[in-house]
Amino acid sequence: MTSFPRATAIAAAVRAGATSARAATEASLARIDAGNPALNALVAVHRQEALAQADAVDRRVGAGEALPLAGVPVAVKDTLWVAGQRVTQGSRLFADFHAPADAIAVERLRAAGAVVVGMANSSEFACKGVTTNPLFGPTRHPMDPSLTPGGSSGGPAAAVAGGLVPLALGTDAGGSSRRPPAHVGAVGFKPSFGAIPYGPGFAEPFVGLAVMAPIAADVADTALMFEALAGPDPRDPDSVAVAAGEDRPPETLTVAYSPRFGLDAPVDDDVRDAVERAVEALARAGARIVRRDPVWPAGVTETALMPLQHAGLAALYGDAFRRDPALFDPDIAAQIERGLSLSGAEVAAAQILGAEVARALAGFFADADLLVGPTTPCVAWPLDRLGPERIGGQPVPPRAHAVFTPLINHAKAPALSLPCGRGRDRLPVGLQIAGPRGLDRRVLRFAAVAERAFAELWPGAGS
Repeated sequence: MTSFPRATAIAAAVRAGATSARAATEASLARIDAGNPALNALVAVHRQEALAQADAVDRRVGAGEALPLAGVPVAVKDTLWVAGQRVTQGSRLFADFHAPADAIAVERLRAAGAVVVGMANSSEFACKGVTTNPLFGPTRHPMDPSLTPGGSSGGPAAAVAGGLVPLALGTDAGGSSRRPPAHVGAVGFKPSFGAIPYGPGFAEPFVGLAVMAPIAADVADTALMFEALAGPDPRDPDSVAVAAGEDRPPETLTVAYSPRFGLDAPVDDDVRDAVERAVEALARAGARIVRRDPVWPAGVTETALMPLQHAGLAALYGDAFRRDPALFDPDIAAQIERGLSLSGAEVAAAQILGAEVARALAGFFADADLLVGPTTPCVAWPLDRLGPERIGGQPVPPRAHAVFTPLINHAKAPALSLPCGRGRDRLPVGLQIAGPRGLDRRVLRFAAVAERAFAELWPGAGS
């Protein structure tokens, strides 16, 4: 299916009276009807509610409101509250749950004129690197239904890349809204922690890590969505204002390129080559590229930090697991069981390591303005596996595909995945662009420059 018209174009046309929010919503619903059965990207479609929202947007525009997302259809990850709608977290425990309120981000989407058309699939509790769960099954890759888009925001990413909606709202506590966009050829942005208010909603197993994450087809739409959502709210004590945009020309920024983000991790040759070509294109476009690796604390790996997720799951769902382990996805059950076995000292050690990671990246940005490298070390893999069995010619554990994203969450810094080329079988490859905490708009501005530089490597971006 062809890509959906860009959100910026839809909103401008609705504001100008060239089209209506209802027409844009009807177009999205028709695309969902045609494309979603093959993808399973959306697990609920709010048809009547969406049309009613669209009509309300048209009335607001007619009354003179200047709405930045006027009439733009949006899919929301099935872990985030949408008032009155069934929101399940992909879990049998919440199969009949209906949200009593909107999450603040959803509330802001509506205030900006967006139309929520439905809920997008997630792994159970957003705690797995592929998008499948006991309630709704797997989401499939828009280019090849035998492949996974990754997870946990595979539903939102596939909905955008599959042309069902122009925007989707995901979450990201370890890469969940950067890796799936990288695999399907969309843009995924993890803002600084607190830049977009979180909640009200479900309790999070990833305390102090999870963020709301815009997913779109290009950088302009991603920035448009971020601006509609960002800013503090008294209901979220962690929410903060991030820095205003900078006037610095992009060529004055020192951009550190780290082929493995300073980690001893294998990377497939096709991904390495695509990222190298992208970095060369940035240099030709005038970016000041230096090769420089972050230096992380001794012993840092995703595995060393995973006790935080496992302990969080155990704290929230351990009692239900003890009563009936069969309620859970087996992979999530194994994480809960692991969490129940952890000592307080082991969890505290992971917390301390996470804080050291944050200090390490903050120190790195004392001498660099941005950090770039591959979002993932591999392209998408078969749907029936937790991860590739080999990366870089080496046997790897199931989470080896996820190594380059979680440390940015622990640093609470912003990072964006941008399509930068293709690997084997013409599958998308993403470049991760990370910046100092609070400088989200620097990351977005440089990503727009990079998107233009990648025009030949990734045709159609920004169009």
